Amino acid sequence: MFLYFFQQEDIEQVILVGGATRVPKVQEVLLKAVGKEDLAKNINADEAAAMGAVYQAAALSKAFKVKPFLIRDAAVFPIQVEFTRESEEEGIKTLKHNKRILFQRMAPYPQRKVITFNRYSDDFAFYINYGDLSYLSQEDLSVFGSLNLTTVKLSGVGNSFQKNADAESKGIKAHFNMDESGVLLLDRVESVFETIAEEKEEESTLTKLGNTISTLFGGGSSEPAANVTEPVQEEAEEKQDNSEKSSTEEKGQEKTEEASSQTDAPEEKDGEKAENTEAEKEAENTEAEKEAENTEAEKEAENTEAEKEAENTEAEKEAERKAKPQKKSKISEDVAAELITNDILDPTAEDVASSKKKLQDLTDRDLAKQEREKSLNSLEAFIFETQDKLYQEDYQLVVTEEEKEQISSKLSEASEWMDEEGYTASNKQLREQLSQLRSLCKDMFFRVEERRRWPERLAALNSRLNTSSFFLRSAKLIPEDDQIFTEVELNLLEKVINETMTWKNETEAEQEKRSPKERPVLLSKDIESKVSLLERELNYLLNKANKANNTTKEKVIPPTEESADSKSESPEEVQPGEVPPTEESATNTDSDSQSQPTEESTTTGATEKTQPEKHIEDEL
Repeated sequence: MFLYFFQQEDIEQVILVGGATRVPKVQEVLLKAVGKEDLAKNINADEAAAMGAVYQAAALSKAFKVKPFLIRDAAVFPIQVEFTRESEEEGIKTLKHNKRILFQRMAPYPQRKVITFNRYSDDFAFYINYGDLSYLSQEDLSVFGSLNLTTVKLSGVGNSFQKNADAESKGIKAHFNMDESGVLLLDRVESVFETIAEEKEEESTLTKLGNTISTLFGGGSSEPAANVTEPVQEEAEEKQDNSEKSSTEEKGQEKTEEASSQTDAPEEKDGEKAENTEAEKEAENTEAEKEAENTEAEKEAENTEAEKEAENTEAEKEAERKAKPQKKSKISEDVAAELITNDILDPTAEDVASSKKKLQDLTDRDLAKQEREKSLNSLEAFIFETQDKLYQEDYQLVVTEEEKEQISSKLSEASEWMDEEGYTASNKQLREQLSQLRSLCKDMFFRVEERRRWPERLAALNSRLNTSSFFLRSAKLIPEDDQIFTEVELNLLEKVINETMTWKNETEAEQEKRSPKERPVLLSKDIESKVSLLERELNYLLNKANKANNTTKEKVIPPTEESADSKSESPEEVQPGEVPPTEESATNTDSDSQSQPTEESTTTGATEKTQPEKHIEDEL
């Protein structure tokens, strides 16, 4: 009971489950312990445990849907982890003892806990012990024995630090688990480290979309190159120069057209006009050169601006990289843990032998108890059954009054002994009582059993005698030439039949003279032996007859239809006294040699031999 570990003010009511509700002393002790005036009796105490177990099983099962039914077990005693660590203050090294509560008192389970050791870089050990038990008395503490539960020795911590020297240590983590049964387990111990993971630059969504489109249409990467804009600028300059040249040419053509249209002017004026046009052309050429120089200057300014923009974007990207937090990866190395149990020591060889002896003694005691119960039941059943049989007709016929009174009195004495001493008697005493009663009733049971077996056994004997006699008469009627049995064999069977018949008649006559209350002369075992002797002699002769029939069937093979047909078709040779065939018949037979013989020729073999010419004429 966990009531002892609660404070009295925390207990509202006490509900007893089971038969303890009917024990006044138990109720009195509980009421005194919890400081209550009355117990709760609002449930059926006999059915509460069974109903609660069924309801909890249904709640745990996935096959049933019930209302929420929460049951939480709790650790009765606190458990803590203790370890020592070196600390240095003002150049002086000291050992500091530390305690960390792992599970509080009345902490629910199942539950998992993790403890991290941050200041260790080499192998060390820690201890799992009970926590503060000051609320218990010395008498209660003496039941615990050792308050130290387990010592855990860790190995491989230094190797893990050497292996991950460049990483940042996050401590050694010990994972504990208190399972559904309240058993504390150390699942694993690991050494944890962190390193900075290198991140790749993440492209923007528009950049990824542009790359996808460019790859679809056969384009290259979307990243700006140094010479991407150069081909485009060169094409613009060529178009501009071509447009300027075409405009000057058009102006020259207009001027020449104007000059050619003035046909009435004198030739001198034409020479002056030609000089003027040349001067105008030179002026136009100088203007075109100035415009080209201006466009080149503009291009250089644009290139410098593009370079400045590219430098600004790179600086912005570097600033963004510095502003973003660096991603870290976790590395864990398993640490070997050796557990040394302190509260329960390993038993010695003597303790193991003593425990085995106790278990064997318990097993022998259980077997002896089963044997005693079996003997007790057998004795009790024999007494009741025999008392009932004494009043049955079959048993009253074979038992005398004196014998009946003797058996009845012994059965009554055994029944009284069982009521007084039988249920505490040993197995040996029970067997002795049963053996005495069986020896007393043995003759009565034998006479009844023999009379019950007579009809079946005598019917079998009569049937075998009739079968043997019929076989003997049939065997004697076989003729001497076909006789397969010797005279000695038949005489032996006849002798056995006669002796059996004589024994049967004499024994039955003698049994009729005897009283049913006397030991019978006609015994079922003697009848069975006589039947066996007859069966042996008869089976010997039957097996011999079967073998003889099988050998005669193998020697005499009756003619088959195929052999008869071959005999009727084969004799085509000229027998002595037959007329040889003529030339005409020979030619006819040669011409018809391929034809099959008709049905008439095969069936009338005699006429074929005597009149061969007629047979040939019939075929023609």
